[in-house]
Amino acid sequence: MGFFDKLFKSKEKRKNAQKYKLGMSKTRSGIFNNLKILLETTTIITDDLFDELEEIFIMADIGVDTVIKFVSHLRDTVELKGITAPTDLKELIIEEMFKLYVKDEIVTSNLDIRNDRINIVLFVGVNGSGKTTTIGKVANEYIKKGNKVLMVAGDTFRAGAINQLKIWSERVGASFYSKDEGSDPSSVMFDAIQYAEENSIDIILCDTAGRLQNKVNLMKELGKINKVIAREVEGAPHETLLVVDATTGQNGLSQAKIFNEVTNISGIVLTKLDGTAKGGIVLAIKDELNIPIKYVGLGEKIDDLEHFDIEEYIYGMFGDIF
Repeated sequence: MGFFDKLFKSKEKRKNAQKYKLGMSKTRSGIFNNLKILLETTTIITDDLFDELEEIFIMADIGVDTVIKFVSHLRDTVELKGITAPTDLKELIIEEMFKLYVKDEIVTSNLDIRNDRINIVLFVGVNGSGKTTTIGKVANEYIKKGNKVLMVAGDTFRAGAINQLKIWSERVGASFYSKDEGSDPSSVMFDAIQYAEENSIDIILCDTAGRLQNKVNLMKELGKINKVIAREVEGAPHETLLVVDATTGQNGLSQAKIFNEVTNISGIVLTKLDGTAKGGIVLAIKDELNIPIKYVGLGEKIDDLEHFDIEEYIYGMFGDIF
């Protein structure tokens, strides 16, 4: 039994992965279909084959540094195991991609949410990444689980940001807190925490501004927000999630690097994964920054934000190709 079959030996696992398979159809039918053609039409393993593999993986947004390391490891493994047939590389590639993400660690997509405290989740990311929609969908998930959720409009600078979040709160049935446009975000967070304590809120989901033009200002603002939150609630923020648009490719990886410099990112939300043929950014982010992917967006419906699962992601990339 190959590694791919081992991952999906249960019918239930394959059934759960269908959403990834459907959502990642562009990735599978585009770049990774080229991988299938390459391995099935090449007769022997040569340096040229490894060069072409590098090119395909780079085109898939896995990232140059990660790809060079990954393909180098493939070469070593092929030599060590005495693999000679290019088609035998299929299972090896899948297995090594799995190991690249997991790295012998226990990787979970669950948020650090507990019943014995007010839980605070901070959302950061550039404007247009899908931050507001993500907050709404995460709120919907936890409201369905019976939690009282408060959505806080901490992006007080972008025109329309407060109202957009308010519309989402009404849609999912969450409480909502905001102040006037242009207010100090830290004061919004402070007052929102007082509101949460008075109204027995379980989870606070906080929006923040997404301006990257001036990293110094962003650093000061997020630093101040973190300080206020930590002072009011022990151990908070309990999660800081960076929302990244998967369709921006390597620019998304650059954003992750910058935000990771200015605040302590605990997880990534990768939106619009269904809208790109370059799904490899998942592996690039995890390898280069060692930050786990917590959620992926696989559609526009309210329940199309999925907790990330590396096995189902791999199935989404290779499903009916390998």
